[in-house]
Amino acid sequence: MKLYDCAVAPNPRRARMFIAEKGLDIPKVEIDILGGENLKDSFIAINPRGLLPVLELDDGTRFDEAMAICRYLEELHPDPPLLGTTPVERAQIACMQRKMEFEGMIATSEVFRNKLENDSFAYRSLPGVPSPAIPGLVERGTQTLKRFFISLEKYLEGGNKFIMGDRFTMVDITAVCAVDFAKWVDITIPDGNRNSLRWYDEVSARPSASA
Repeated sequence: MKLYDCAVAPNPRRARMFIAEKGLDIPKVEIDILGGENLKDSFIAINPRGLLPVLELDDGTRFDEAMAICRYLEELHPDPPLLGTTPVERAQIACMQRKMEFEGMIATSEVFRNKLENDSFAYRSLPGVPSPAIPGLVERGTQTLKRFFISLEKYLEGGNKFIMGDRFTMVDITAVCAVDFAKWVDITIPDGNRNSLRWYDEVSARPSASA
């Protein structure tokens, strides 16, 4: 198998971190999103949506969603468990993981893609689709990110080492990628959020964070 990747993009990073936590070595094909390579015919032939990451199996089967990739790899390599070990854990992690996506990843994407001064994405406000910027989404994304950081601090109260408790999971992967993505639009963890800052330092020090 091989992973179509982009080193600077947050969604492919989620897949890379998951792969690294599993101790897997999957060959990567770098695609330049900032340069628009993902919108060229050569990549559209691989993924008509123009999105990354994409995991391609040896038989040509492709998965073009980060969580589908992670679910597939978890089935093949259950240890260490990153998506839960019981029906309740799996459901809880799925719920929280989506919150990290919507309130962190997607909110930042709204701000980043719709800032008018961002010339590289002036006509790419929707992933993989030529479309003009929508300035109103910058404010909506900014407000959602504020709620994201409030919630993150709350989840880490009570001595939780990680967001879901004592074990590192996919929720932490998505959350740390969202926090680092938000830096692109100059939004960071508030100084007073001590639990979040402690968590961020610990997760960022994991080898997978540099994958």
